Amino acid sequence: MIYALTGTIAKLDLPHITIDVSGVSYLVTVPYPLWDALNQGAKATVMIYSYIREDRFDLFGFADKDERSLFAGLLSLTGIGPKIALELCSIQRHLLMTAVEEGDVATLTSIKGIGRKTAEKLLVDLKSLVEKHPEWQRAEKSTGKKPAPMDADAIAALTSLGYDQSTVVEALKKIPASAKTSEERVSAALRAL
Repeated sequence: MIYALTGTIAKLDLPHITIDVSGVSYLVTVPYPLWDALNQGAKATVMIYSYIREDRFDLFGFADKDERSLFAGLLSLTGIGPKIALELCSIQRHLLMTAVEEGDVATLTSIKGIGRKTAEKLLVDLKSLVEKHPEWQRAEKSTGKKPAPMDADAIAALTSLGYDQSTVVEALKKIPASAKTSEERVSAALRAL
């Protein structure tokens, strides 16, 4: 199992990066906050989770071991695959933990692919997971408003209109949190571009 990779970062389309380690480039899928924080061409260390199935071998990267542990815990839940687990890891950890403590369904339903029933079940499952992993609650609290989640469909729609991905991501960061659907996010981003 690969524990971590240290090498030169090349950003690809969100949520992918490559890490060049001594001439070998590894394709790694990362949560949006990490993708945004990494600098093109810089050297960095990324904690790795190897997702191995009969037909696939994917590498997922995280900023720290607690985030990787959270991802692994989410994958252990029924009905949660790597795509949804990665989206959940893209929510600031203290916001996710607050949502679990308060039973906040709205935070989870803001993620594409999670409806109200799934969110309610997920909150129950997450509560028992968090009790087993108190280290997840040590996440630093950031100040400011909750960022709008990065929506792959909104990014694809805007880049298909000719905007480059970095411009699109910056525009999506600035849209109001009230924009819940992909269509609303695209509309709000277009007004900002």
